[in-house]
Amino acid sequence: MATTLPTPTRQNSMFGSHLSVAGGMELAVREAVRLGLDCVQVFTKNQQQWAAPPLRSEAIAAWKESLREAGWEGGPARVASHASYLINLAAAPGELRDKSLALMREEVDRCEVLGIPILVFHPGAHTVSTREEGVGRIAQACIKIINETPGYKTTLCLENVAGAGSTIGRTFEELADLRARIVAGTGQPGRIGFCIDTCHAHAAGYDCSSREKAEGVIKQLGVVLGFENIRCLHLNDSIGAMGSRKDRHEHIGEGTIGLGGFAAFVNEPAFAGLPKMLETEKGETAGGESFDAMNVDRLRSMIGTRALPALTPIVSGAPEAKPAAKVAKPAKADKKPTGKPARRKPAMDSKPKGG
Repeated sequence: MATTLPTPTRQNSMFGSHLSVAGGMELAVREAVRLGLDCVQVFTKNQQQWAAPPLRSEAIAAWKESLREAGWEGGPARVASHASYLINLAAAPGELRDKSLALMREEVDRCEVLGIPILVFHPGAHTVSTREEGVGRIAQACIKIINETPGYKTTLCLENVAGAGSTIGRTFEELADLRARIVAGTGQPGRIGFCIDTCHAHAAGYDCSSREKAEGVIKQLGVVLGFENIRCLHLNDSIGAMGSRKDRHEHIGEGTIGLGGFAAFVNEPAFAGLPKMLETEKGETAGGESFDAMNVDRLRSMIGTRALPALTPIVSGAPEAKPAAKVAKPAKADKKPTGKPARRKPAMDSKPKGG
């Protein structure tokens, strides 16, 4: 019997953002609520460091209390964590692989203690070895971690990547192959899923530049990955052209995907109940309006209609918007651990533009 999927509405569609946990993880949830968001993505530790102090009981209690305050306990998943960019599960045997395995296990343990149901991670890069060897090592690492954590509820979510260098996970087929290997080695299909990033898909060569083209990409996702295995989305426009393999995020509608592409994603019934996170530049307009809130408003405005909203670009630090025909110019890139450019990073623990 075919499953009837929900029609996306403003009430059942969840939009959020990756927010800073500086000062306490609970502050990210409260900031999400203040901004009118429905979900949030966080780091559970400083993502630029291998070591992490143990989670204190007071911090765990404060985090869980913030979820209760928000009304986010029970029901659909509203919180995701992103694993550190230092981790490379495709690394060859040696110090980097050992440290990556240990940190990935730590990330899983922290999510489980905090009750975070989704842990997003980049599969890795095979560097000097072959792609097949890299794919095999990622699968082995995930099998080891899942088998060592029986009874855990946290789902590991493979994120598609833009495909620069030797990174693994550019194509949907490669992601599907990885998951199949992990399921075969664990017998626990519920512990491994996917997070789909629109910027990464577009930059990888999946054309999302119109509603019709994006609908075709979404159809491929359903056929190759299975909608039931997709646990969350990263909704980011792309500074780079389609197929450029450049991981550079832009505000919704202001990049090479455009509003039409996002209209397809927000109106897809299979995605209605999934947390959909922004990883776009943080900040406020001169009038004090949050960039995140503006991006989410754009997404919500396209639900249930084929009409696209008027677009006045979000401009960082400027009192007036640029003409609508122009795309916001990217700022000078910062460096981050993976070596991919990030447009701007407002706080040490916050999510960079490319990720």
